[in-house]
Amino acid sequence: MEAVADNIQKYWDALKEVNDPEFPISVVDMGLIYHIQINEGVINLTMTFTAVSCACMDWIKEDIETRLLKEPEVKEVNIEVVWSPPWTVDRMSPEGRERMKQWGVSSK
Repeated sequence: MEAVADNIQKYWDALKEVNDPEFPISVVDMGLIYHIQINEGVINLTMTFTAVSCACMDWIKEDIETRLLKEPEVKEVNIEVVWSPPWTVDRMSPEGRERMKQWGVSSK
């Protein structure tokens, strides 16, 4: 089971390279990614956005897919967007909160 967890961590780490276009904070540190699963080269990813009206949804999804497809074993990426549970600043990592403060935006 540990090998599976390590394998999934690789994709979480890869997505730390994908930034939210509005702030230079990764989608992982923003807390937008809820779940990652891989099966026979197909990644199924569950995520949300900070708002239903987020203008950057398509860009972010494209950036996520592009980054994950750089992994040699990944053949396909399926992204499911969910709104429950809704995103809140509580989902942000400590690193994400610190970056927000550096930009002058309070994250709590």
